[in-house]
Amino acid sequence: MIFYPQYCFDCHFPFVGKEINERCWSCNGTHTINCFGETMKNTTTEYTEFLKTKEYRENNIGFKPIWMPDWLFDFQQELTGWSIRKGQSALFEDCGLGKTPQQLVWAENVRVKTKKNILIITPLAVSHQTIKEAKKFDIKIKRTQDGTIHKGINITNYERLKSYSPNDFVGVVCDESSILKNFDGKTRTFVTDFLKKIQYKLLCTATPAPNDFTELGTSSEALGNIKYSQMLAMFFTHKGVSTSQWILKGHAKKRFWHWVSSWARAVRKPSDLGYKNNKFELPKLQINNHIIPSLGNPNIAELFISPAITLHEQRNERRQSLIPRCQKVMELDPKTRPYLIWCHLNDEADYLEKTMKDAIQISGRDDDDSKEEKFVKFSDGRIRVLITKPRIGGFGLNWQHCSDLSFFPSHSYEQFYQCIRRCWRFGQIRNVNLHIVSSEREKSVVDNMIKKEKQSDEMYQGIVREMSDFQLNKTQKIIETEKTEIPKWLQENKQ
Repeated sequence: MIFYPQYCFDCHFPFVGKEINERCWSCNGTHTINCFGETMKNTTTEYTEFLKTKEYRENNIGFKPIWMPDWLFDFQQELTGWSIRKGQSALFEDCGLGKTPQQLVWAENVRVKTKKNILIITPLAVSHQTIKEAKKFDIKIKRTQDGTIHKGINITNYERLKSYSPNDFVGVVCDESSILKNFDGKTRTFVTDFLKKIQYKLLCTATPAPNDFTELGTSSEALGNIKYSQMLAMFFTHKGVSTSQWILKGHAKKRFWHWVSSWARAVRKPSDLGYKNNKFELPKLQINNHIIPSLGNPNIAELFISPAITLHEQRNERRQSLIPRCQKVMELDPKTRPYLIWCHLNDEADYLEKTMKDAIQISGRDDDDSKEEKFVKFSDGRIRVLITKPRIGGFGLNWQHCSDLSFFPSHSYEQFYQCIRRCWRFGQIRNVNLHIVSSEREKSVVDNMIKKEKQSDEMYQGIVREMSDFQLNKTQKIIETEKTEIPKWLQENKQ
């Protein structure tokens, strides 16, 4: 029996197979397998040439910017110009850094270059904000909801995308693209397939969650880069015995973020790109923790109140403490200023809306038009107190007019981060007062959220540092500069 030295084209796993086209032992893919069994005399040359085919390079399919307005800040001009030249890219920028004017300039450049239609997709109610920005900068954009296509730049929301065909647009912008995680699998698949058929595309969202590689993988796939499964095979390994949790391979960390840098830019503040921060300094965030005394453990006689550990215990505690927690939220109402209340349970929101005189709730029971109308009214100051859930209003909306908000804790740090950033963002002129209201037994939930916040901040810094080094050319492109040596097992077979 002949054993052929082989190397997987997809995950680079070297192995000795019994057949030339045997499945890869590492990723079990149905990929074409590179076999050196019949051409061993030129193994070194062939192996080197093979690895060159696996190098990632910045494939620019865009064009030189036609119009770059001077009202964009210097760092915004750099990011926008890069995304136009790329043609297919992602901008991961922190809240308030001006992704909306950047995407508008991108869309206008594509419109002028191609003389074809562009579509901007946003979360619910964000389209109104985008249209306001477009008017301010004298960019023509028209809102559409029923499948009607206007000449030039169109804007709609994700929920209505199914009314449109990708064949009618040459360019698409996905604003707050990370919101796709909140939709069901069918919707996410539809959006991804929609984007695959578009020539020019831009994804815009806040800095991606550092431990959410799914978002990066789906973004890469939507932009026409390698697939999510390929990304996992190239850069990740299973965490322990679990086959559902993935962690970066130790030697692949720099390579992974350099690869991401080939199609994305991550920025938390202008100085990440070497510019002065100037106006982009956040005001103070005052976090106030309010602990409500617990009613105790149900049916258990204990001297001390023990924390709710399991999800079942935490849910029960949340319902038992509902009224005193909501009463505390009402007590914290600034009365004369806008107030934003984030809830997780329908009963919490219903109780607050019923008890507070000038409070309006946006719930899942509302249709899209009703939700949008209420969001706009709060943004315009016609609603003083707004009650809603993170999944409904936690993405994309700019509420710098509000500096007082309350939040019931959860295990999702992303929800916590996004909810705060609706108000605490660049452009906010007042210090922001955040009230975290929890019961005594919810200590483990609060501690977990604080732990995730610290870990996230550390990982964010690492991500931006790695990508910034690559973007500023402080590091060399490892893939292109390292010399590749032939594996010993392959050299030994060379006769």
